[in-house]
Amino acid sequence: MAGMLPRLMTALVTVALSFALTAMQPLAVRAEEAGTGASADKMDLFDSAKLLATGGVNQLEGAGGGGLAPWALITGYGSRDSFGGNVHYTVVRLPNFLLQSEGVAIGIADRVEISFAHEAFDTGSFGATLGIGKGFTFGEDIVGIKVRLFGDAVYAQDSLIPQVSLGAMYKMANRGTLVRALGARDSEGLDFYVAATRLVLDQSLLLNATLRMTRANQLGLLGFGGDRNNDYRPEFEGSVAYLLNRRVAIGAEYRTKPDNLRFAHEHDWYDAFVSVFLDKHLSATLAFVSLGNIATSRPQNGVYFSIQLGL
Repeated sequence: MAGMLPRLMTALVTVALSFALTAMQPLAVRAEEAGTGASADKMDLFDSAKLLATGGVNQLEGAGGGGLAPWALITGYGSRDSFGGNVHYTVVRLPNFLLQSEGVAIGIADRVEISFAHEAFDTGSFGATLGIGKGFTFGEDIVGIKVRLFGDAVYAQDSLIPQVSLGAMYKMANRGTLVRALGARDSEGLDFYVAATRLVLDQSLLLNATLRMTRANQLGLLGFGGDRNNDYRPEFEGSVAYLLNRRVAIGAEYRTKPDNLRFAHEHDWYDAFVSVFLDKHLSATLAFVSLGNIATSRPQNGVYFSIQLGL
């Protein structure tokens, strides 16, 4: 299975790039015109034309959306004739652990999204209880691809059809020997998901539902598959957000999780958040998060904070 994952990711990248190249044809025409001086004033590769807050934030795994769940929306504020992008830093402070994520995401012609994120999970003093040492840290790198298939959540307000996107995340945990000793089957894995997002502007409401096929243990930080279950299973991720005004959104998310390892049950996650969009270049999110039991710990409820810089 592990040997197939790079080939699957390569195939997904090829499909995504074909979508991107098709969507970017207008950009190529405009670039040629600008090169001849015919329309230099119209050439803007980062036009920031999308409405404020419609870029969402970057979730823990790097994709554009909420904090816990990817949305069908493409990251950044670039229109169909340009690019968008952002960088993020996220920290989740829990009673026994510290989870950090940083990454970058690029939106291409409001059609394709490419992202990268690195996660670090610090076990703090609880690492000694687990027998792996105080402050032991699990790490993971995640490469993501998302393609908008159909629908337009922002401009198709008269349609009941949501914006729908297909995505994948290739995840590589850095503690392969240890996670396999804990019962995981693999140290790398591939998640697939389909997300549907409906934005009701006159009600200031966003609804999102994501169906993910995954074998990841605690996002993949503890490997993939396990001695309890090694098959892909569907998991649900939902988000609801309400815009108090054009700069402030509140909402909640819920994410079901697989339970693959015998040594420790994995619980569903949920949060309640407030996001502030100062402008199209700077936003911040503060949330209460409940991540359930992690390893053999007591329930982990804590604070999520994320800051994002973008175009």
